[in-house]
Amino acid sequence: MKMVKSLILGSAAALVAVGGAQAADLPVKAKAVEYVKICSLYGPGFYYIPGTDTCIKLGGYLRADVVINTNSDHTGNTSGAAGAQNRFTNGYTWRSREDLNIDTRTATEYGVVRTFFDATFSWTSDTYAGQGNGATVYSPIGAVSAPNNANSGAVAAGTVGVYYAFIQFAGFTIGKAVSQFSAPWANYPGNNFDGLVGGGGTITGVNQFTYTAQFGNGVSLSLSAQDQSAYYQAGVVNLGAPVTFGVPGNTNVFGISDYAGTIAPDLVAMLRVDQAWGLFQASFAAHDNHVAYYGGTELTGHPDDKWGWAGQLALSIKNIPTGPGDTINLQGVYTNGATRYNIQDLAGSAGGNTIFGGTNIPGAYQSIGFGIAPDSIFVTGGSQQLITTYGFRGAYVHNWNPNWNTSIYGAWAQVNYNSTSKGYICGPAGNGVGGSLSNFFGAGSNLTSCNPDYSIAQIGTQTQWTPVKNLTFSADFTYTRLDQSFAGTVAFPGSPTIGKPGAIYELKDQNTYTMLLRAQRNW
Repeated sequence: MKMVKSLILGSAAALVAVGGAQAADLPVKAKAVEYVKICSLYGPGFYYIPGTDTCIKLGGYLRADVVINTNSDHTGNTSGAAGAQNRFTNGYTWRSREDLNIDTRTATEYGVVRTFFDATFSWTSDTYAGQGNGATVYSPIGAVSAPNNANSGAVAAGTVGVYYAFIQFAGFTIGKAVSQFSAPWANYPGNNFDGLVGGGGTITGVNQFTYTAQFGNGVSLSLSAQDQSAYYQAGVVNLGAPVTFGVPGNTNVFGISDYAGTIAPDLVAMLRVDQAWGLFQASFAAHDNHVAYYGGTELTGHPDDKWGWAGQLALSIKNIPTGPGDTINLQGVYTNGATRYNIQDLAGSAGGNTIFGGTNIPGAYQSIGFGIAPDSIFVTGGSQQLITTYGFRGAYVHNWNPNWNTSIYGAWAQVNYNSTSKGYICGPAGNGVGGSLSNFFGAGSNLTSCNPDYSIAQIGTQTQWTPVKNLTFSADFTYTRLDQSFAGTVAFPGSPTIGKPGAIYELKDQNTYTMLLRAQRNW
């Protein structure tokens, strides 16, 4: 009996000891893991940021462009080395780009608070510039100097661009966003080519403070104050300033731009009706032209400010009978002293268009065409003379099937100077003698017509193939014609940076073209 009792007690003690050891080995209860949850409030792709009530969506694209017959991937070939149409003109320009955008939204008692950020990371081939002595220099865009080898040139580092960075709350948009003046398709009614005239764009966004009122049934009204200095200044040209053709950033043969500090933002109003049938939009902008001084100091005086303005109508027609998804986009614009709302910042340099070509005139070396479109011009002691423009752009897009579509598009802009402006440029007799042109063209010039008015016409077609979702290959061909009003011959002083000699050139209309090939993967 004693033996049985001892065995039972010993077994119980052993079980207690083992149980205590196992209890000591049990893990402490872990905190709950916060898994990323889908946010269905704002459409597909949004997720809750863990631990918050804010939803976030990441997006972007990777794009590779090859642009044929130009030195720029975005402004075409109407100035500088691209317009020279010689050995300095690139047969191609190549750009690879990654875009990243971050969209956050939070529901509040005042409505949704949204932030949006979009940045691009690009590597782009650039241009060789002549030195006037048989040597050239290549300066890669976004280059940094090589630190250890002075003979190794520069190392291409690429560029970073901030497109959009804005907050939206209770009807307000604050920050860098597409201008409220722009049509919803901005510069692309049916194309990928950046350089269409006929409307404002600001594809890379403009700083603004905007309030948008929604009236229901797709009707809205936006009132905005936006920065003019980055994208909406076409030039306030001082005709008395010396001109040096061929210096980078200065191709204006009439004079040199003479802006003062920023004083007043552009004021924009936009009314939009967006419904199932399509869209109608009316836009208006007021633009202050604020000049520095006639000369180098305050003592030389200055012209008074002059307000310009721009108006635009846009129409989009959807679901037309030619096929599902087919669209017609149209817009027309008029400006007076606010040129960039027509000839937008990607449509050419601030100095204007300078294109070279051939000639049949005996004794002339080549031909040249000029098209200069500032906001205003002035002479010492005189007031600003505003430049008037009007234009149009539009496209028809046809879907052959879910994988293929083709568009036909066109654009046109007319630039007109008033009689006072023409007198300043062409002189009292209207032949260039005694006007600002005489400061630029040398002896031997023979102008049979001196008139700075001109127009730009563009027509193009684009075809896109989307073999799988979010992967698109496209080919976009654009023809451009510069129709200028000068005639005769000029003694052009030459431009070493693009290899043009000082010689007699015929003043003549010019034609050019570009082809954009693109592969893009959206994500």
